[in-house]
Amino acid sequence: MTETIPHDSVAHRLAADLGITTAQASAALKLFDEGGTIPFVARYRKEATGGLDEVALTALRDGCERLRTLDKRRDAIITSMTEREQLTPDLAKALHAATTLTALEDIYLPFRPKRVTRAAKARERGLAPLAERLLEQRGAQAGQLAAPFVDEAKGVPDTIAALAGARDIIAETVSEDRATRATLRDIFVRRATLRSKVARGKEEQAATYRDHFDRSEHAAAAPAHRLLAMFRGEREELLDVRVRPDDDIAVGALHRRWLKGRASSAGTDAAEVATALTDAWNRLLAPSLENEFRTALRERAEAEAIAVFAANLRELLLAPPMGPRRTLALDPGWRTGAKLVCLDAQGALLHHEVIHPLTGGDRATRAAATLRELCTRHGIEAVAVGNGTAGRETEAFVKSAGLPPHVTVALVDERGASVYSASEVARAEFPDHDVTVRGAVSIGRRLMDPLAELVKVDPRSLGVGQYQHDVDQNALRRALEEVVASCVNAVGVDVNTASPELLAYVSGIGPALAKGIVALRAVNGPFRTRRDLLKVPRLGPKAFEQAAGFLRVHGGPEPLDASAVHPESYAVVRRMAEDTGCSVPDLMRDATRREALRLERYVDDRVGLPTLRDIMSELARPGRDPRPAFEVFAFAEGVNKVDDVQPGMELPGIVTNVTKFGAFVDIGVHRDGLVHVSQLADRFVRDPAEVVAPGRKVRVRVLDVDRQRERINLTLKGVPQQD
Repeated sequence: MTETIPHDSVAHRLAADLGITTAQASAALKLFDEGGTIPFVARYRKEATGGLDEVALTALRDGCERLRTLDKRRDAIITSMTEREQLTPDLAKALHAATTLTALEDIYLPFRPKRVTRAAKARERGLAPLAERLLEQRGAQAGQLAAPFVDEAKGVPDTIAALAGARDIIAETVSEDRATRATLRDIFVRRATLRSKVARGKEEQAATYRDHFDRSEHAAAAPAHRLLAMFRGEREELLDVRVRPDDDIAVGALHRRWLKGRASSAGTDAAEVATALTDAWNRLLAPSLENEFRTALRERAEAEAIAVFAANLRELLLAPPMGPRRTLALDPGWRTGAKLVCLDAQGALLHHEVIHPLTGGDRATRAAATLRELCTRHGIEAVAVGNGTAGRETEAFVKSAGLPPHVTVALVDERGASVYSASEVARAEFPDHDVTVRGAVSIGRRLMDPLAELVKVDPRSLGVGQYQHDVDQNALRRALEEVVASCVNAVGVDVNTASPELLAYVSGIGPALAKGIVALRAVNGPFRTRRDLLKVPRLGPKAFEQAAGFLRVHGGPEPLDASAVHPESYAVVRRMAEDTGCSVPDLMRDATRREALRLERYVDDRVGLPTLRDIMSELARPGRDPRPAFEVFAFAEGVNKVDDVQPGMELPGIVTNVTKFGAFVDIGVHRDGLVHVSQLADRFVRDPAEVVAPGRKVRVRVLDVDRQRERINLTLKGVPQQD
């Protein structure tokens, strides 16, 4: 049995793959082994890793996991072969040299315990020597070679049976040959065709897959969304899908590798081998390699879909926050009215009721009066209106209700709000209120701080994925959780106002410590300093090291606690202040004093120039929020439903989702329009993410409207965009 591959060996191999130095890779892996998180290592250990960012660190971590999985499988194979006395020095050398799971399994394939095969039965009947003689292909007559192997007692009644058994052995030998499998894998990549047809008699049921009823294309080049759609149709038994190269191409490759003589000479040993090669392809190699290639295609498509989802989620989470302002929020409705809540600047619920702004008459008059009275009573600074059913109409009503001119009115994307309102998190937060109140609260809080509110919702409920239900759910969950954590740590978290759900994503914290922080805060009041976090049960020095730089404490005795400067660097900041003859707050306020500092003087074994430059940036703008500034967006007046949309119109919109085939844009009619990738710019666009992102404000032109299916096709070509 082998030992786990050494740390340095992993680092060396990964460094070569990722184009970084072995020292960088080794330092990062060591930090991970010591419990370092990706956000912490990227932000506070730049000297050790040579400034590797989160993308590179994630690739390192994932690569290390793959290599360790490979090593574990190698150990299992060697153990199995050793126990069955199959391991030779050459095989051991080959196993140790294998760098992929595929290579490992190819080496192990001939020795792997398997069910009784046709070839195994033929060997039991003593036909292996005949198979070997046929493979020699010396031009002999096959019948003459087979005659000595006829034996009724062994179940070989004639030469025909003997040759059939020998061909079975040859077919299995060929199918388990490493070089042969490698050659055919290459043919799959270069020549395999992806074909889909509608299942017989399923034309009506499969209407949603109409584009795939009779499709054929190069498999390796098929886009991810099409692969996932086809495979889903196949799972639902609505499509028949095949992924193979032409049989003649594959069998021809087998002939070139295995045939020595003229296979066309009937009755010769070479003809028998040729027949066995065709059987090897049809019965053994094609099904096996097709499954393997399908898996590779699906994994590639899933990885792409997950990456698209993750990129979209990042944009959604980092949407501009309005900030802490007293907010009135409305969850619109027609017959049932609009649920109204008033929130203070921290998002606490002050008041709730139902108004009926869209039913006309006295009810609408009373609704407008209620809005004005509540704005005065609670000092409302902004009104958030959910963008679902009746959202545009409710927004228009609010704007006409005579509210104070300083009150901002904004439509808020309410995707996932209903999921939050029915969740355990919402029930724990508002045990005495129903789902309508909770949903309206969520809409209001999303306007103040989208990130803080969206972390309470499963990202898969936010509608920014591409075939999200068709991908590996564990891989998807992990990727999305890491995006949320990355965003939370990039923005930073106020430890005295954050929910446990938000705190749980802070580096080094997690759900249990997050609950502990909130519980201690509830008992003792706000934390005065970052160091007070060490009073939280089970929050030890390691968790504090990982978390402290991402947590903010405002208004305390230590001004640096409100910044992203890590407590381990406070001493160097104090030295800087002393050297310039001022206090730390003065240093933070006075750019002239900071500019006078020579950072090289403060470099030591623990703090290098990368960290010192980060410190200077933080001193200039302590706790800076990296998100864009908030701007109110307005849809086109009078365009509220699909029937209002006409070809040729130019309309403002907000990108809601980006896929590999284009982008969906909300133009305020409760049905997103599609901008196909070919319509995103006046130039060729390979990836829509190069041009647009969820939350991006755009102007679009309407190309056409399918009113029956409520489909709207849009373009950005030739439409001036604001910078």
